[in-house]
Amino acid sequence: MSASESLVNIAQSSESIAGIYSSHHGWLMRWLRAKLQCADHAADLAQDTFVRLLTAPPEGRQTLREPRAYLTTVAQRLLIDHYRRVSLEQAWLETLAQQPELLMQSPEERLLVREALQRIDAMLDGLPPLVRSAFLLAHVDGLAYGEIARRLAVSERSIKRYMVQAFERCILLIL
Repeated sequence: MSASESLVNIAQSSESIAGIYSSHHGWLMRWLRAKLQCADHAADLAQDTFVRLLTAPPEGRQTLREPRAYLTTVAQRLLIDHYRRVSLEQAWLETLAQQPELLMQSPEERLLVREALQRIDAMLDGLPPLVRSAFLLAHVDGLAYGEIARRLAVSERSIKRYMVQAFERCILLIL
């Protein structure tokens, strides 16, 4: 494919996305507003949904037959991420509220911790359930591998493999 053909494909793709945006943005905003009960969050998630569409591989955009189904699927995934972040933040704020005033963190420190927790949550979300449980039992509850193996009803060797998987995932997300 020549450079001019490539530019024509990009222009056509952008025109089709602009058409999808103008035809479905209002509908998506209303749908998200009903789910979130907040126009600002709905606008943010609608924008993120269209950004995902823009960044999707061109071949996927060319075969988009049901734009609302695609937009709904992407928006639902973004909603799940949004609620997960809200839940994580709420748990963190509850933990902070229980700390003595001398141990309170500055707003900057809280932001850093919140961002770290979100990265850890994203890492854990991609792990199989047993791997995630083993990782949490080891690093949150401080249990030894033998105790984790008993609780999860697997071998200690399996726990070691699970931990390697979890650490590999951590390293990949850090890089």
